[in-house]
Amino acid sequence: MYIGIDLGGTNIAVGCTDDNGKLLSKASLPTISGRGYKEIVKDMASLCEKVTSDASADMSKIKAIGIGSPGTIDSDNGVVVYAGNLRMEKAPMARELRKYFDVPVFMENDANAAAYGEYTACGHDVSSFVFITLGTGVGGGIIIDNKIYRGFNGAGAEIGHMTLRMNGIRCTCGKRGCFERYASVTALRRMTERAIKENPSSKMCEWVRQRGHVSGRTAFECAAEGDEAAIRTRDKYIRCVAEGILSVVNVFQPEILVIGGGISKEGDVLLKPIKEFVLKRDFNKFMPKTDIRIAKLFNDAGIVGAAMSAKLRLTK
Repeated sequence: MYIGIDLGGTNIAVGCTDDNGKLLSKASLPTISGRGYKEIVKDMASLCEKVTSDASADMSKIKAIGIGSPGTIDSDNGVVVYAGNLRMEKAPMARELRKYFDVPVFMENDANAAAYGEYTACGHDVSSFVFITLGTGVGGGIIIDNKIYRGFNGAGAEIGHMTLRMNGIRCTCGKRGCFERYASVTALRRMTERAIKENPSSKMCEWVRQRGHVSGRTAFECAAEGDEAAIRTRDKYIRCVAEGILSVVNVFQPEILVIGGGISKEGDVLLKPIKEFVLKRDFNKFMPKTDIRIAKLFNDAGIVGAAMSAKLRLTK
C-alpha cells in the first residue's frame, strides 16, 4: 500500500492506494497557507493515519509516501524550493514527515504528480504520455519511458507558459501571450465576461443574474441552449486550447495526450473539436496519430499520482 498527498493552496488531500494505484480511502483538511511548513506537515501526518485506518490497515503496511506540491520542487531531496501560493521557501517537507513515520517519503511537483496519476489510470502501457490540466492556470506533465520528465533542473514541463500569442495578454509569470492566459478557466471567465458586456441580451446575462457569478460553465451551458454569443465564446476558447495542444503534439508526438481539470468534464463538447482541429493541422501527416482523451481521475489524480510516483522512486 502507498499514501499520496496532494498539497494545494486550499486543501491538503490525502489518500491510501493499493499497489496498482486503486484509491482505497481519502480525507482532507484546509491548508491554511501562510503558516509554517511544520504545521502543514503535522496535518499531513494526521491525515495519513486516518486514511490508513479507513483502509483497514496501519502504517506498517505503507511502503512509501508521496507528496505532490505546487511550486519549484527539489525532488531528489524532498524540498519545496519555492511555492508562492503557499508562501513557502526551502521547506524540507519529506524530512519533516519522516519524523512521524519510519517510511520513505518522496516529493514531486503537483502537476507532474497529477500527470503520473492519469498515466497510471489510462496510459501506463505507452512510452510517451502528456497530461494537460485546465484550471485556474494551465498545468502539465510529461511521461517518457515510464519516467516523469522534469528537465535538467527540475523545472521542466511548464506547458502553461509556452507562448501562444506573441505580445499577447500579460501573464502572472511576467511575459506575454502564455498558453494559460488563453486556455485556463480563468481565461474562459474573462472571455465570458467580455461577451456578456458586448451582448446584453445573451442568455449568459440571465445565467449570471440567477447564480451571481460567471464561471467556466456559463458559456458552455448557454451555448448548449443555442445562445449565439455563448457559442462564439465557447468556440473561441476551445480554439485556443486546441492551438496549444497542437503545439505540444508537434513537439512531442505523444502516444496519448490527456486533458484534465474541471472544464474537461464537458466531455465530447470540448474533446471532439480539439481532436478535429489537431487532426487537420498536425505536422505529422503519415504516421500514427496521438490519441487525445479526457482525464479519468479528475480531482483524485494528484493523490494517486503522488502515491504511484513514490512507488516509482522506491523501485528505481
